Amino acid sequence: MMRLEYVPIVLGVLVLLAAVGVIYDAFAPGGLPRFRERRRKPRAARHPYGQAIIGAGMAAMAAALIGRDVWRFGTVAVLVGAVLLVVGGILNRAYLKEALLNRGAARRRDPEDQPPEPTPSRTYRIR
Repeated sequence: MMRLEYVPIVLGVLVLLAAVGVIYDAFAPGGLPRFRERRRKPRAARHPYGQAIIGAGMAAMAAALIGRDVWRFGTVAVLVGAVLLVVGGILNRAYLKEALLNRGAARRRDPEDQPPEPTPSRTYRIR
């Protein structure tokens, strides 16, 4: 059975893996292929350095979790992580605002997106 004092270490490793993913996503080429944009308004662009700064803040928080109470720089890591998260959030404020607050109008379908009308098939009368 896992001892209770290992829980912050496991959480710290999970946060560190998420931070690595966020930093990779900030500088990864391309992304998912976009087939056809269905939105009326273009999406807000992410600030890649802001996203990387958020990942660095997450990594600092993970270091504080992994270090637990015995690491002497835990308080500094939390303060630096908080500052980095705030700065990254400020750089990505347009993207975060759209993602959190913009629900937009109800989805309306364009006439060209409608499936074609079914062609009438032959009807047979039963006599």
